[in-house]
Amino acid sequence: MSSKHVAVLMGGFSSERPVSLSSGAACADALEAEGYRVTRVDVDRNVASVLADLRPDVAFNALHGPFGEDGTIQGVLEYLEIPYTHSGVLASALAMDKAQAKCVAAAAGIPVAEARIMSRFDFTSEHPLKPPYVIKPVNEGSSFGVVIVQEDQSHPPQIVTSGEWGFGQRVMVERYIHGRELTCGVMGDVPLGVTEIIPQGHSFYDYDSKYVKGGSKHVIPASLSPNIYQKIQTLSLKAHQAIGCRGVSRSDFRYDDRFSEDGELVWLEVNTQPGMTPTSLVPEMAVHAGHTFGEFLKWIVEDASCLR
Repeated sequence: MSSKHVAVLMGGFSSERPVSLSSGAACADALEAEGYRVTRVDVDRNVASVLADLRPDVAFNALHGPFGEDGTIQGVLEYLEIPYTHSGVLASALAMDKAQAKCVAAAAGIPVAEARIMSRFDFTSEHPLKPPYVIKPVNEGSSFGVVIVQEDQSHPPQIVTSGEWGFGQRVMVERYIHGRELTCGVMGDVPLGVTEIIPQGHSFYDYDSKYVKGGSKHVIPASLSPNIYQKIQTLSLKAHQAIGCRGVSRSDFRYDDRFSEDGELVWLEVNTQPGMTPTSLVPEMAVHAGHTFGEFLKWIVEDASCLR
């Protein structure tokens, strides 16, 4: 049993607040069951003063989205000298910027899809890439703002330039990769199992298929040839290390095996703050590797530090 005081940071004020509250609640409950003294912190703009008063031994970062996983809260924790979980300031900021993360991954020899970075206001009547392609906000998670442009669409989608768009001005336009959705976590310097994600009733792995019960099916271990399975694990660890991640991360891939088993494998992004409910992807991978949910979270807490 541990006497460590752990502040679980959850909520926040990004579009991913509901996801973070779910992750944080699950983590807080499990850490209490492991014997930690836990304080649940629903993060708002006065989080620095709250943490300065609490002075926990560890801050468990269960935040998602801007402020929580882009290096901002990490900088606050460094300033307060409170050891924290997951990645540090630079790796968090880099991974959250899909464009910069893609550049680093490509330089490390990781296969990525052709893409353009542009202002959403620069969309005209002409397609920026030959359809099909995907439009993604540069600094969002949980598939917020993702638009898939099909081959038969004659013009770019108008939603991106409309006043309803709330996901920033910079977008990444990326070649659409047909095929299977695969993901692999990394725990320290060890890649975990590869999971195939099969959306149920959704055209792609969007917000609802991620978080609504029955929205997707997770298959672990994914049914893949041994060489592709191991290649995904190798690339996940390579991305984790190239971007400078710490603790736990998760890399996402698309694999087009329509025409051959070798097919085309493309890395999409690395997530430094993967969901942490017992049914989330990375905890499932940890269970598959032989760790209970509580043991997995305990490892994360004991790995916490400053200067990450």
